[in-house]
Amino acid sequence: MRDMTLADIDAVCAIEQLVQPYPWSRGNFTDALGSGYRCVVDEVVGQIVSYAVLMPVLDEAELLNIGVAAAQQRKGLGKAMLDAQMQWARTQNMQRIFLEVRVSNLPAIALYRAVGFIEIGMRRGYYQNAAGREDAMAMACELNKEAQVKLHG
Repeated sequence: MRDMTLADIDAVCAIEQLVQPYPWSRGNFTDALGSGYRCVVDEVVGQIVSYAVLMPVLDEAELLNIGVAAAQQRKGLGKAMLDAQMQWARTQNMQRIFLEVRVSNLPAIALYRAVGFIEIGMRRGYYQNAAGREDAMAMACELNKEAQVKLHG
């Protein structure tokens, strides 16, 4: 796993176009890099197979985007990428990570729950889809054990 560079954006966009129903543009990724967000990629045999964009804000972060090449899905790469982002956030003394996920994206929801995210709300009509709009589940993961006890207890 390594930091994303401008030279990686074409490969990242190619994956994004295939795995996201409404993908980010090249400009979205360029803006994320230019804004100082934590943008990382992972490679297998020199080919980018996954990426993530995490936006740190004070002592919290928001996972803005994460993707795994279609041919590499179901191999633990998404979990590894998510784990690495969470570990980095802990090293930066972040308290929690937030994200939104399409309610129809059951595999992603299962992954997020498996690593400690819980549902904290619903954003009605948040995402565009073929039928018009789709709800987003808002999720959060507390990164320190004391906060997890309060959240779950």
